[in-house]
Amino acid sequence: MAKAIMVQGTMSNSGKSFLTAGLCRVFWQDGYRVAPFKSQNMALNSYITADGLEIGRAQAMQAEACNLAPTVDMNPILLKPTSQVGSQVIVNGEVRGNMRAMDYYQNKEQLIPDVMAAYERLSKEYDIIVIEGAGSPAEINLREHDIVNMGMAKMAKAPVLLVGDIDRGGVFAALYGTVKLLEEDEQQMIKGLIVNKFRGDVEILKPGLAMIEEKTKIPVVGVVPMEKLDLDDEDSLSERLLQTEQGAGVDVAVIHLPHISNFTDFSVFERMEGVSLRYVQKPGMLREPDLILLPGTKNTMDDLIWMRESGMEALILRQVEKGTPLVGICGGFQMMGERMEDPYQVEHGGELRGMGLLHMKTVFSKAKTRTQIRGTMVEGAGLWADFVGQEVTGYEIHMGTSENLGGCRELIRLSDGRVDALSNTDGNVLGSYLHGIFDTPGFAEMMIRKLMAKKGMEFGNYRFDLEAHKEAEYNKLADLVRRSFDMEQIYKILEAGV
Repeated sequence: MAKAIMVQGTMSNSGKSFLTAGLCRVFWQDGYRVAPFKSQNMALNSYITADGLEIGRAQAMQAEACNLAPTVDMNPILLKPTSQVGSQVIVNGEVRGNMRAMDYYQNKEQLIPDVMAAYERLSKEYDIIVIEGAGSPAEINLREHDIVNMGMAKMAKAPVLLVGDIDRGGVFAALYGTVKLLEEDEQQMIKGLIVNKFRGDVEILKPGLAMIEEKTKIPVVGVVPMEKLDLDDEDSLSERLLQTEQGAGVDVAVIHLPHISNFTDFSVFERMEGVSLRYVQKPGMLREPDLILLPGTKNTMDDLIWMRESGMEALILRQVEKGTPLVGICGGFQMMGERMEDPYQVEHGGELRGMGLLHMKTVFSKAKTRTQIRGTMVEGAGLWADFVGQEVTGYEIHMGTSENLGGCRELIRLSDGRVDALSNTDGNVLGSYLHGIFDTPGFAEMMIRKLMAKKGMEFGNYRFDLEAHKEAEYNKLADLVRRSFDMEQIYKILEAGV
């Protein structure tokens, strides 16, 4: 059976996913067969495995750090919030249904067999499992039925590294308070403390490190400096969503929907010289962009209502009338039709008038489409006018189907024979269900080249190799972990267990 080590945090967004991936990469570089694991993830950014099962995006990223194809065993439970008090519950990659938070909390112990079956399958196949916790283990109101923090550490017999985020302030109080709110046996399982996102001279920090070691009787095994790396983020706490200011060059505006999901679809635009990608949270922030992107969402109908009531929809329609291109992905695509119907109460229930930009309708169904798939552009329009014959790749995660009611151009023929993307006749309104379509080599570049030409800009010889870029970023992350952690001590903790 594999040896295990667990990364927990004093709070959400303390850097658990990031450092879990870093440890995964280091162990892989050192010649071990290593895999990530998170028993329960709550995130709207998800990923579809090769066998059509849904897991958290963070575990897919961590699998890539291990040079593995992501599998559902790496994240057996995924919660996708649909409202302030409820989530879609996904177990072993498939939807179990929507549940209120209290109902899930009271029944989640029943999922322990699923969690441990997934963990044990990984444990038999790999040398090391790096487990990620969720939120904080000191959320004492949730501890009784915990299956993701100390509850998981006990089931896996995994020593714990506790990460605190110094950039938000109060890191020593957060580390000390987290430790002391745990039961005595749980405190004994924490074998190392890590200070993350540090800026400045570490010498100034050393008195504090010595004091926290004295008060907790737990060694500090790492101080990780703040370093920006281009890795897929887990959820809406991502710093990517804080990019709200317009820069120079082509202005690409992403509508920041309340239930925005899979916003990593647009990361490629951040990497392109001469392109400014920003997230628009309020109507007044939209201004006059060169391209508007409507992202995926976990609740399409509610988010369209938000756009309508806030005035965002009216501003988008005004921009489209002026000829500004609008591209929608998944839920954003569904919004652009004539109407949406939800006969099974999958989302909002009932019917809702769409934006009326595409002559299509969407009917939500109980079954979720989950697949990695290829397709070919069979017709072009607008930004995609020269794309005929271009092969595209992506993955689908949606409930329901969209039907062309006539008058829409059908742009993509998928490998299973289905039609995917639709556009209006002018070609300035386009939609697709394919997440990741912009990562197809050359696809985003062709779009931006046309927008630059309209502005009198030179595109240059920009080329981007996504796979090579990811490899370089994972290696940078591993270098950061090696510089920042006492890896000799980490290996001793791993070997000793609990």
